[in-house]
Amino acid sequence: MSQSSSLLKRFQAWRRRPAPSAKASRHRVWWISILAVVALVSFFFWFTSARMLTDRFNIAEPVNSAAFAESIGPLLGADFSTGNRVELLVNGDVFFPAMLKAIGEARKTITLETYIWASGEISDRFIEALSERARAGVRVKVLCDGMGTLKLKDEDQQRLLDAGVDLLIYGREHWYEIKPNINHHTHRKLLVIDGRVGFTGGMCIDDKWGGNADSPEVWRETQVRIEGPVVRQMQAVFATNWLQTTSHLLFGSDYFPEVDSSSTGGTRVQCYKSGPNEAPEHARISYLAAIAAARHSIQIANAYFVPDDLMVDMLLAARERGVRVQVIVPGINDSRFGRAASRSRWGKLLAAGAEIHAYQPAMFHSKMMMVDDFFTTIGSTNFDNRSFGINDEVNVNILDGAVALRSREIFEEDLKRSLPVTREEFESRPFYIKVLDHICGLFRSQI
Repeated sequence: MSQSSSLLKRFQAWRRRPAPSAKASRHRVWWISILAVVALVSFFFWFTSARMLTDRFNIAEPVNSAAFAESIGPLLGADFSTGNRVELLVNGDVFFPAMLKAIGEARKTITLETYIWASGEISDRFIEALSERARAGVRVKVLCDGMGTLKLKDEDQQRLLDAGVDLLIYGREHWYEIKPNINHHTHRKLLVIDGRVGFTGGMCIDDKWGGNADSPEVWRETQVRIEGPVVRQMQAVFATNWLQTTSHLLFGSDYFPEVDSSSTGGTRVQCYKSGPNEAPEHARISYLAAIAAARHSIQIANAYFVPDDLMVDMLLAARERGVRVQVIVPGINDSRFGRAASRSRWGKLLAAGAEIHAYQPAMFHSKMMMVDDFFTTIGSTNFDNRSFGINDEVNVNILDGAVALRSREIFEEDLKRSLPVTREEFESRPFYIKVLDHICGLFRSQI
């Protein structure tokens, strides 16, 4: 009876408690709303994260074996072709003239896909070159990302349209159309001339990519120029997004010509697409496979190095096999949030003996990885979840000792302009920086 009486008194006291003030009620509603939004955002981040592959795996075949090429080709839906000529182009002073020259030599078709296009001097040069070819009867098709063209002036877009260039925003053929997934972008960078000459890499049409990476105002970048059969694969990647945007199929020898590989070169190359709508996590699979096959060295040069848990595990496994792992990241970064998220992933790697270097003279935007002086990959893909699982990307994988040697030379030149991040320096950073790095790292799936 006493226990029932005690419970009754507690209930009556609860009933008699003073009603919360209006201010307290508002605070409670705000906190509940904030927690609900955080929960929803966290679920969304988890849902869109790359997670098809979750377990560490081994590959017995090295990257210079026939078995590696014969496996990775079908897995990525793009077999290697021989008879290609490959040239690596370092910084805007080199690759912009090469690209504009190729545009000027176009006779039948030009297809261009880019993420960022911002008005300025570089933009004017591309507008003039593309417009001149369009007026000459060349079919010029340009596909840009909606977010990436926010700084492209309306009058500049109109100049292209007036010249006869087919300029479209990815996923939106008409201005009134809305792309259902606004978090999904085309991050691809492609230029294909007559189906015979192709360019890809991390460059965008923006004055930031001008110059020679000799100041913080310009960006350090590498592009690749390719001639040969693989260019048709590059064209097919563009054609996929063009079809998704317009429902129009690019077809015929003007876009996909027969190529005499004996007249180009002897390099084995594949070009693959990666994106949630047509090739989920192909870029991630390619990187993981090359890392798993590494026997001697892995060199990563990437603007946004934010490896997921499996990527970290695979790099640690490479270190356990005695593989030297070297990474170049930006010392000057266009995103403090991204820089902090990247740092949140360095601890285990540095402890295992991986070498991380911060590039100093300019914003480092290169997107390359080399394995065992034989495998080179370059394209639009960042070493992060957004590239591996959310955005549309394009990369070329090259199996060739000479190209890998040139890639290593470029990497070592960048190392000379970088400062090493020591484990002691990393561990001794202030506590508040460690906390901020950890918090930013929680959002790494969207970086």
